[in-house]
Amino acid sequence: MNAGCTRTDFTLDGRRCVLCACPQPEVLLVEPVDENDLAFLDRETEYLAAHAGRPFALATFLITDWNRELTPWKADAIFGREPFGDGAPQTLAFVTETLLPHLRDRFPSAERQPVVLGGYSLAAFFALWAGYVQEGIDAVAAASPSVWYPGWMDFARSHAPKARRISLSLGDAEERTRNRVMATVGDCIREQAALLDARGVANVLEWNPGNHFKDTDVRTAKAFLRALEGPVFERETQR
Repeated sequence: MNAGCTRTDFTLDGRRCVLCACPQPEVLLVEPVDENDLAFLDRETEYLAAHAGRPFALATFLITDWNRELTPWKADAIFGREPFGDGAPQTLAFVTETLLPHLRDRFPSAERQPVVLGGYSLAAFFALWAGYVQEGIDAVAAASPSVWYPGWMDFARSHAPKARRISLSLGDAEERTRNRVMATVGDCIREQAALLDARGVANVLEWNPGNHFKDTDVRTAKAFLRALEGPVFERETQR
């Protein structure tokens, strides 16, 4: 852990949470994670601390049912036998009604500071969806989001995001897969970026070397950093 940040483990509304915070944070970063993500959380935080340029608080919370808690509507299984559920609204309610108020109470200096919701893979997809439907999420950091998810592109074509800035990234080998649904991820993320451009939403699409499983902690940190860039977000942080 970076010397300027402290790590605190706690339970909130039955969920395990880990907070990595600099003194007097100027921005709140929120990320759903699984157990594997937690193992690399210190490395992600160290990368952020080395490059962010402003104090932050990164609040992560554990997802135990990845396929149900992070997806907004049901869909058939794409790999394996486990289908996807519709638990994303409940997960988002935990973020907005429980976790963020807790962080505001914990850091009075963050009362009016911006919120960036981000993650990796399905957690990134959750953050992207939330950026479309939830007021108060200033930016989205979506590292390798599951934009192949059935019905997502139709949703993105017919809805306008509420987030002011969206950071997207993908591994340059991710679309080279035998799974026919997941192989659409490259075309989907290119269209996603184009849709944001057409709606005038500040965004960036970054391509990283490798497949879906390479350097996930660094890719997530980089997505958060890209979300913090740009004139729209800069104005928001200076209010």
